[in-house]
Amino acid sequence: MRVLETSTYRGPHLYSRRPMMRVQLDLGPLEAWPSQRLPGFTDRLLVALPGLERHGCCFRSPGGFVRRLREGTWLGHVIEHVALELQRLAGAEVSRGKTRSVKGQPGVYNILYVYETEGLGRVAGRVAIETVNSLLPRILQGTANLNMVAAPFAGGVEAPFDLNAAITALRVICKGEILGPTTRSLVAEARRRGIPVERLDAQSLVQLGLGARRKLLRASITGETSQIAVQTAGDKGLTKAVLSAVGVPTPRGAVVRSADQAVAEAARLGGLVVVKPLDGNHGRGVNIGLRTPEAVRWAFEQAARHSRRVVVEEQFEGRDHRILVVGGKVVAVAQRVPAQVIGDGASTVAKLIDRTNQDPRRGVGHEQVMTRIVVDDHLREMLSRVDLGLDDIPKAGQLVALRATANLSTGGTAIDRTDVIHPDNAAIARRAALTVGLDIAGIDFIAPDIAQSVRETGGGIVEVNAAPGFRMHLEPSEGQPRDVARAVLAHLYPPGSRSRIPIVAITGTNGKSTVGRMAAKIFREQGKVVGLTSTSGVYIDDECLLTADASGPKSARMVLRDPTVEVAVLETARGGMLREGLGFDRCDVGVVLNVTSDHLGLKGVDTLEDLAAVKSIVAEAVGRRGVSVLNGDDPLTLGMARHAGGRIAYFSLKGGDDLSTEMRRHADDGGLLIVREPSPRGGELVIHHRGERRGVLHTDEIPATLGGLAEFNVANALAAIAIGYAQGVPVDVIASALRGFNSSRSDNPGRFNVHDGHGFRVIVDYAHNAAAMRAVGDLIKRLRPSVGRVIGVVSIPGDRRDADIVEMGEIAADLFDDLIFRERPDGRGRPAGTVVSLLTEGALAAGFPYEHLHRILNESEAIATALRMARPGDLVLVFPTGVDAAWRQVEAFRPAANTDRPTEWDLGEFEGAVA
Repeated sequence: MRVLETSTYRGPHLYSRRPMMRVQLDLGPLEAWPSQRLPGFTDRLLVALPGLERHGCCFRSPGGFVRRLREGTWLGHVIEHVALELQRLAGAEVSRGKTRSVKGQPGVYNILYVYETEGLGRVAGRVAIETVNSLLPRILQGTANLNMVAAPFAGGVEAPFDLNAAITALRVICKGEILGPTTRSLVAEARRRGIPVERLDAQSLVQLGLGARRKLLRASITGETSQIAVQTAGDKGLTKAVLSAVGVPTPRGAVVRSADQAVAEAARLGGLVVVKPLDGNHGRGVNIGLRTPEAVRWAFEQAARHSRRVVVEEQFEGRDHRILVVGGKVVAVAQRVPAQVIGDGASTVAKLIDRTNQDPRRGVGHEQVMTRIVVDDHLREMLSRVDLGLDDIPKAGQLVALRATANLSTGGTAIDRTDVIHPDNAAIARRAALTVGLDIAGIDFIAPDIAQSVRETGGGIVEVNAAPGFRMHLEPSEGQPRDVARAVLAHLYPPGSRSRIPIVAITGTNGKSTVGRMAAKIFREQGKVVGLTSTSGVYIDDECLLTADASGPKSARMVLRDPTVEVAVLETARGGMLREGLGFDRCDVGVVLNVTSDHLGLKGVDTLEDLAAVKSIVAEAVGRRGVSVLNGDDPLTLGMARHAGGRIAYFSLKGGDDLSTEMRRHADDGGLLIVREPSPRGGELVIHHRGERRGVLHTDEIPATLGGLAEFNVANALAAIAIGYAQGVPVDVIASALRGFNSSRSDNPGRFNVHDGHGFRVIVDYAHNAAAMRAVGDLIKRLRPSVGRVIGVVSIPGDRRDADIVEMGEIAADLFDDLIFRERPDGRGRPAGTVVSLLTEGALAAGFPYEHLHRILNESEAIATALRMARPGDLVLVFPTGVDAAWRQVEAFRPAANTDRPTEWDLGEFEGAVA
């Protein structure tokens, strides 16, 4: 077996809407060995991983996968299920996967499975392959060629594969990566509500929502939680003072700094006292039931390990309760029981503790709903109070307290009491949370009976906690679980509020950047703060935050994290979609402009149909209430309508009598259609929707269309109109924005930028494929009557197929009077001069005159040559790689008196001269 590729999909992708891991695996000779042909394999696999018997597979019921194993299934499918089961054993909640053969490659499979955390998911894939390999009959075993993330366990040829050690290592990874119970419950509830979730660090900082509607939380601390409130709650002395001032019952006591002061304060209070750190948490250093000076002095030393200042206070008599208050409302109440064991007359205390810790609900720290009991000095002290040690045997039925406090983090248990709390007690807890100022508060409440008012029975509040844990409420040891996460999410996003901002995703072979900038201008005209990603950078309104090719998911997430952004317009290129999927879970408007030959032969995209499948990811990610905007003049784009999300909107250059039957039918059915209809002013852009016709503006009103001559920008404007209209932007606002949209460097950098300052016209455009060159060629032909010579500086990325590069040369030969072929700075894997040679081959084959052909590898020198060649009235078209540098070079150019035509450049002279 050989691993060919791996991918981590974080958003919708070619295979699913779900985040998934992908392992492309070549089974090699094992393609001939499905599971039923492997003697003993299924039995060995089920012994190693008995949990596989619960997998339903395609039968959707336990035992389904075992049935597939015995009937016969290929090992890629087996590895998928093993990867899921390994993650489940490590502590993750995952259950979905799929395995698909790769077209045209027998024995090669894409294995896909859901993950909860990325590191765990990646290593689980590797372990799954090694597990399956280790269980094969020895004659078929081989060392898998695994170029995945290295797993921290023994394996390979030198040491036999140890599945138990691998599972232990996976559990370590899971423990380090997985969210704690509180944050996990909030994330799960957010996803149930359709609220976007993104983890922002390796701990528990999470963003809910998008852009201007985002909310941050870390466990039960939210972006709404006041820092003053947290500091107040952390100071137990201050908390008691502010609560007492508003009539909340709290214990008497004082803050002390020495053991002598602690003993004196305990004597003043009389009776049983509690000694605890002033700013401690999780019950650390807390001791109760103290009466003697010796006990108080010992307890002070315990508390002083956690805080320089120590609280000594009277002990309320009663049971310990935790009341959870969210947004000023009591949402859950739990009675907390300290860690304890019950004697059986035969087992030692140590044995009873071990037996209690065997409960599968108990884990280390906060990883499970309960925590294992740890033997330490405090536990030994508690035993000594009843004259017991770890090796002593308590009487049958004897309850042995192991902790002074009832915190779950020290082994305590919880009993739900939400339905029985007395209204007075609930009101006291509410007042405490509101007084301290916490939006989410855990109130430690002592009462003999929570169902009776403490104003009659005695008791009250002993602590107010910021960042309370939810474990005891989510899965109490006894009683009804409480969905406290629902209350938190309802507090953060009350009914009627939204967690999302509009997302417009734009894809296609050509025109993405221009349509994105047109759409951004429309939304800015409406008064919105717009986040824009494009191949030239990331922009928030007119501020450029990043200059780079920003058409992938990383840049999309950058915009969606920005707290000022009200609308996101995201150029969405094929590379990012293939690499890790989309940068969002769904969009409101998904636009597919066209599908033409580009990037074929890369990453398994070999045909136009393959490319269309990639582009359709955007349309399929449109939400139920969204709109898919499709090019009605492009057959491959039209075909996406069957699987596109939301409502369908088409745009078409063929309006009026030329309107296709399919477009006419769509409009007649009330669908949204934006077309160019004939008019004396180069055409009118018109919206047809629900039987109504609305003219938007004429093409000659849009500067970027050069009076309607630049037909590709007319098509781009139609798509932009569809975007704005789909998002409810008034038509007059859309028209006003497009009237102000120019082919200028500021409005649309690198996209048909026109410079007229040298006595001849220069157009700088990023066109880098055949379809884009043809579109520019149509404009050149319309402009020819009004210009002199047409000079072109042409290239194409080196990672295109030879045939594509030759075709580019053929197209250029038909458009220009003088041609300068140059190369990209990076070459993209081709030796210097190769691209120019292929372009030359295409141009000469098309009949271009050799004496008008110039070959210069260096981009800057190629542009300088074209500018020196130009005469007044000429047209120079530059198709650069470095758009900014090229534009600066055009602006800085100064025509010289002597503009003799340059001689033929010798390729050898520039061998390796890469800009």
